[in-house]
Amino acid sequence: APAAECAGAAEAAAAGGATGAAAWLVAGSHGGCWQSSSSSSAGANQYSAYGDACDFGADENMRTTVMLRNIPPELSRDMLIDLLDSLSFSGRYDLVYIPVDFNTGVGLGYAFVNLVSAHDVVQLWAALDGFAEWGIHSDKVCSISWSEPNQGLAAHVERYRNSPVMHADVPEAWKPALFMHGVRVQFPAPTKKLKAPKVRSKKVGPVVSGNSHLMLQ
Repeated sequence: APAAECAGAAEAAAAGGATGAAAWLVAGSHGGCWQSSSSSSAGANQYSAYGDACDFGADENMRTTVMLRNIPPELSRDMLIDLLDSLSFSGRYDLVYIPVDFNTGVGLGYAFVNLVSAHDVVQLWAALDGFAEWGIHSDKVCSISWSEPNQGLAAHVERYRNSPVMHADVPEAWKPALFMHGVRVQFPAPTKKLKAPKVRSKKVGPVVSGNSHLMLQ
């Protein structure tokens, strides 16, 4: 995307909350403000250095979303963000999401992270594939693969903006987190009415989000 267009979108995102974030994403979808370096030959060469580990092919230098597998169920989204920052990835990712079981509030053991460039993907892959120092008691050893079928920031925003996970009754800590230049920004508003997540009916205690209660089993 032209520099002026990206700069304008970035300013809108910083100043305009969810509306600004939506403008930033729209600009990116037309030119890739957040992936401007992901198709560089340098990124491709670094992928190649990892060989089969990164499954690098003709178009892998365009991929920016990875899936972290076999992570501790107790690891929360915010704990993962802190871990990424502690490993010097602050400002190098723009989306982090750990799906959770709505009935228990426990993570499902995997996460999605979208990086801002191919270079950052290579560095993250090297840092976390085989990682086991979670800071909590766990013998889980992380493995990394490409996110499928959704790739890229725009695809994940479209995947989740109308998802039940964005419903007001869902605790904020369970939702995908969106960033711009390392700063948290609001998720773009949904384009249709959100459905509440489905949970099993046996009620043993509430998780409170604002004035709403999501009953868990």
